Amino acid sequence: MQSAAHILIVDDDTEITSLLGEYLTRFNFVAHVACDGDSMRTQLDSHPIDLVVLDVMLPGTDGLVLSREIRQHSRLPVIMLTARSNTFDRVVGLENGADDYVSKPFEPRELVARIQTVLRRAAQSDAASNPARSDVVCFDGWELHREDRCLTSPTGLVVALSNAEFRLLTTFLQTPRRLFSRDQLMEQARGRAMDAFERSIDLLVSRLRQKLADDPDEPSMIKTVRGAGYMFNVQSVQGRMAWRA
Repeated sequence: MQSAAHILIVDDDTEITSLLGEYLTRFNFVAHVACDGDSMRTQLDSHPIDLVVLDVMLPGTDGLVLSREIRQHSRLPVIMLTARSNTFDRVVGLENGADDYVSKPFEPRELVARIQTVLRRAAQSDAASNPARSDVVCFDGWELHREDRCLTSPTGLVVALSNAEFRLLTTFLQTPRRLFSRDQLMEQARGRAMDAFERSIDLLVSRLRQKLADDPDEPSMIKTVRGAGYMFNVQSVQGRMAWRA
């Protein structure tokens, strides 16, 4: 059974995000909401987002800049929303990495159809570029499905990963049994500068350990090297890990 796609709606109009979120659930989507660039990044790091519906006019960093930021780091599909409908704005949006463009006001059913089309197109593109399931990486009985950003445990349990968890695990898998400092992991797994005093990487490692069923008291897979950082202790990694999402 195919899992529900996670859609992130980025718009500072709470009425639109509320109504659209409720509407998306009718079509078996999981809706997440953000009101600006900072909350968008938080949602991307916290949930396995499959597509972003992004308003152009946002407080702080506008949607065009955010779309370009997303595209610099991932192939995540983006549909732009705007109250402006002229051709120039549409072209600018597409040039900044958007996959589609919808003008306000819009019919929710039309947006759902656009979302379904973009997701289907993205899946077909991924399938064409990964014909032999090269998106699957195996390690110690686990499988990482890069396209779906999820894990399959040795017992067959499917575990979803947030974007940040996925990047952290990918960093570990690229060079297993290598000692990473916290600063190295923050740079590679988060993809942008962080305040080292937030200790966010420790929380992220803890979350990933839970996903991997790694005993927090005596972890065997993600080992803590006191005063130095973390090491991913697996016997073998099979599959392609030349990743940038």
